[in-house]
Amino acid sequence: MRVIASSIRKGNIVEHEDGQLYAVLTAESFHPGKGTPTTTIDMRRISDGVKTQVRYKTTEQVERAFVEDANFSYLYSDGDGNHFMNEATFDQVPVGDDVLGGQKIFLQEGMKVVLSVFNGVAVAIQLPQRVVLEVVETEPAMKGQTASSSFKPAKMSNGARVMVPPHIQTGTRVVVQTEDGSYVERAKD
Repeated sequence: MRVIASSIRKGNIVEHEDGQLYAVLTAESFHPGKGTPTTTIDMRRISDGVKTQVRYKTTEQVERAFVEDANFSYLYSDGDGNHFMNEATFDQVPVGDDVLGGQKIFLQEGMKVVLSVFNGVAVAIQLPQRVVLEVVETEPAMKGQTASSSFKPAKMSNGARVMVPPHIQTGTRVVVQTEDGSYVERAKD
């Protein structure tokens, strides 16, 4: 569907002149006192993550791709990819590692995610903001170390490495941010 450039917003998916799909990171309109108003769009190519910036006249037509967001559950991973099940239709969709990127390490069986699907192909994924993981390996706390001053490396049950406070011991369950893999707090369970 073609829309005017000034109506594009962050999070939209657009089809650029090169035929590739791009996720809009920012869209900013500029209206000078004299001259033509313009819209500058920063976007990231979905296929390989390359960022680009394009400037349009605000009335120029841009091809907006219709992407369907749906709730899926993570099932398993194998040689064909990572398999997710649509919670409404029970259809299974394979998703490549290129779509998951660094977030793949946080996938857990049964995890609820939101997949953005374009023409039957998953183009983006949203994981829950936080996951609970168990510390399987970490250094013992040093005497005199204060909780606020330093962090120590720890290996999680999924293989991720996270910096945790000194009071966290092996076997402790902690909450980790999926976006950047940072420690949030000790799990409440």
